[in-house]
Formats: sequence, C-alpha cells, structure tokens
Amino acid sequence: MDFLEKILLEKEKEVAKMPLEKVGKVRKTTSFIERLRKNEQNLQIIAEVKRASPSLGAINMEVDVLNQAKQYEQANVSAISVLTDPVFFKGNIEDLRLVAKNVELPVLNKDFIIDEKQVNRAVNAGATMILLIVAALSKERLQVLYEYATSIGLEVLVEVHNEEELAVAHSIGGNLIGVNNRNLKTFEVSIETSLHLAKLQKSGVFYISESGIKSAVEAKKVAENYRAVLVGEALMKEKDAKTAASRLQVRRNVD
Repeated sequence: MDFLEKILLEKEKEVAKMPLEKVGKVRKTTSFIERLRKNEQNLQIIAEVKRASPSLGAINMEVDVLNQAKQYEQANVSAISVLTDPVFFKGNIEDLRLVAKNVELPVLNKDFIIDEKQVNRAVNAGATMILLIVAALSKERLQVLYEYATSIGLEVLVEVHNEEELAVAHSIGGNLIGVNNRNLKTFEVSIETSLHLAKLQKSGVFYISESGIKSAVEAKKVAENYRAVLVGEALMKEKDAKTAASRLQVRRNVD
C-alpha cells in the first residue's frame, strides 16, 4: 500500500466521525488570484505551516503557529497554507482557525479533502481557499466538490502530478492549478515535474509549483512558467521565516 492509499483510508475514518457543520460565509479578503494579477513581476509565495510529513517525520513540532504566520505576512507572501491533517502531518483545524483570525491574507486549508463536511469546516474556520487533489478523487467527485466549493465563495487549488491529472484539472474548469513535484505514492520529489508540465499550460489559468522549492535556485527554475510556489518544509526549518520567504520572491521574466 502506497502513501496516498494509507492517507485516504485514514481520512475516510476521520471524515466519518466529523460532524456536518452548517456552512457560514467565506472570510473577506483580497482573493489569491487578485494578488497574483497585481504582482506578476515577481514569483509569489504560498507559505505553509507544516509540523511534519509522512516521508520526513517531524519538521518543526514546536512551531509557534501564530508567530510563523505573522512572519509570513511580514514577508508579503500572497497566501498562507495550513495543514490540518492530524495523523500524517500532525496538524489540526485549530491551527487554521488561529491563523485566519490573525492575518489579512488568503488562507488555504491544506488537507486531503474528500467530503463536503471538510469544505464546510474549512469555511467556518476561516479558510478562503481549499485544496482538491485529482489523484485522491474520481473525476465525478472532484467536479462535485469543486463546484460546491466555488459556489460558496472559496477559491480552489486543484493539485496534479502528471499529464493525465492536468488534463482532468483543465476539464473541470480549474483556474488555479498546483503542480506537485512530490509523487504522492512514493513521496519522492523532482522539480522536473513542473518543468515538464509547463508545456501543457493553458492561457487564463494560474499555475503554482508545489514541493521541492528550497531556495532561490529552484524558485528561478520555475518562475518563468509559474505564478507562485507553495513552500512548507524549507520555511519551517528556518529560524527567520520572514527573510527565507522574501528570498524566494524572485523576478519573473515577463513582458
């Protein structure tokens, strides 16, 4: 059984016990896409609060979540991602609630979302964006969750790992597409995934490169074809997360 299968089995158990909350209104802030439109000259950052991962184990279990989020905001990142999976990533929904209450930025609920229960919970905790992973859902279920989330005012980052998944993301109308350089079955990382899929990009869609961005070196490699990068591990390991996040905001070669 690979990593993704293990995670999804556990996620089904978690969701089965989760109450169905009545969904409230999405927290008001400038949208992530609007921030990308206004700042196309530089690579933008989705900075992540991430305590641990299945492949690495503990990354920063003692993190002061609020301080981390404030450092990200001071670095002028475009959004903050908060991992809420409790078993494999040691996160929780209260981390997201704390961040959303104390920053003006868009906040992404990073999790393996398979049910409307999770979408409602994300909104009520203050998220303005959610992640939907093509590899974790049937195309039909992906479409349903995507349309539900966007109908209540959320932005949706649709995550892909290969050409087939990118085609699916395009087919459901995804306008924010994340290319994950991490293979969810083996958890191996290769930035070549982003470079390879860049040739299949479509106009009018905003593309984000995820995982494997450790420094300005990797950031510069993807900056021409991607509007932003999602970075967790590299920032969580730094004592000065503000400076580390600022270093990744490299210039893009745009007209």
